Amino acid sequence: MNKRNGNGSDALIKLEGVSKVFLTEDVETHALGGVHLEIGKGEYVAIAGPSGCGKTTLLSILGLLDSPSSGTYLLNGEPVSGLTPADRARIRNREIGFVFQAFNLIGDLTVKENVELPLTYRGMPAGERTKRVQEALEKVGMSHRMGHYPSQLSGGQQQRVAVARAIAGSPSVLLADEPTGNLDSANSEQVMSLLRELHAEGATICMVTHDPRYAEHAQRSVHLFDGQVVRDESSGVFDELERHGFVHA
Repeated sequence: MNKRNGNGSDALIKLEGVSKVFLTEDVETHALGGVHLEIGKGEYVAIAGPSGCGKTTLLSILGLLDSPSSGTYLLNGEPVSGLTPADRARIRNREIGFVFQAFNLIGDLTVKENVELPLTYRGMPAGERTKRVQEALEKVGMSHRMGHYPSQLSGGQQQRVAVARAIAGSPSVLLADEPTGNLDSANSEQVMSLLRELHAEGATICMVTHDPRYAEHAQRSVHLFDGQVVRDESSGVFDELERHGFVHA
C-alpha cells in the first residue's frame, strides 16, 4: 500500500524491507516488519500511528541511532549498513537535525551555547558558528533570548531553541520525534507552524506523531500499525493549505 514520492532518484531516504527485532532473554519483539519507504528532498512526511506501533524505532533507524535487523537503508543514495560508529556520528552531526519531545537542552548552557554546541563538535570556525546561531535563532523567533538559560524559558520557547539547534548546521533532513508531546495546545500550534515555515523554505522534514491532527499538517502521512506501513497518503489539510497559497509543495 506504499506510495512512492514521485521523485525517483531524488529520494533522500530510501528503506527497502527494513525490519527490527529486539531480543530480550527468550523473547523476540518485532518492532518493524518489512518497511518500504521513500522520502524525497524537500518533502514533509509524518509518521503516524498508535503507541507501540514502531514509530520511534523507525525514526531511530532513520537518524542512525539504531540499525535495522534486516533490509536496506539508503541515505542520499548511499547504503548506511557498512558505516563505522565514527562515520555514523559524523553523518548525524552534519546531515541530520534532531528535535526531541523532551527538548534535550543542556541546563547550564545558554540558548546561544546550546545551539552552537553541535557546530563546535563539527570544528566550525567561531565566526561562522556565531553567524549560523544568530540566523537559526532569528528564524525561530528566539534571538532575543540568546543569553538566557533553558530554565528561564517556557516549554514552547525551549522547543523553538531545540529546532534552532537542529537547523543551525543546515542538515539534509530534520527528524522530529513527537515535537509537541510536552507542550500545551497553543505552543503545539506554534511549533507546527514553525515546521510548516521551514518546509516552505525547502527543508526536508520527517516527524513522528501519535496525534492525527498534527499528522495532517504534513505533506504526506505514513501510518504504521504493528510495525508495518498500512497507509501512505497525501494530507488533506496540507492540500487545502496549498490550494489557498499558504504552502508550496
